Amino acid sequence: MPRLALYALVVCVLAVAAAVVSFVQGSLLGIIWVLIAGLSSNMGCGWRRCRPRGRA
Repeated sequence: MPRLALYALVVCVLAVAAAVVSFVQGSLLGIIWVLIAGLSSNMGCGWRRCRPRGRA
């Protein structure tokens, strides 16, 4: 797994935790955290599709 994908997954986990805390406190900023989590999840899990499939 590339390092950038690993960092993106860490950001995703932290954004989910921030969203949970925001919603528990009654803040609607949790919606922004959910969107950030979705974006970073796509960056972290989409690394396999960007990799070349064959040898050059």
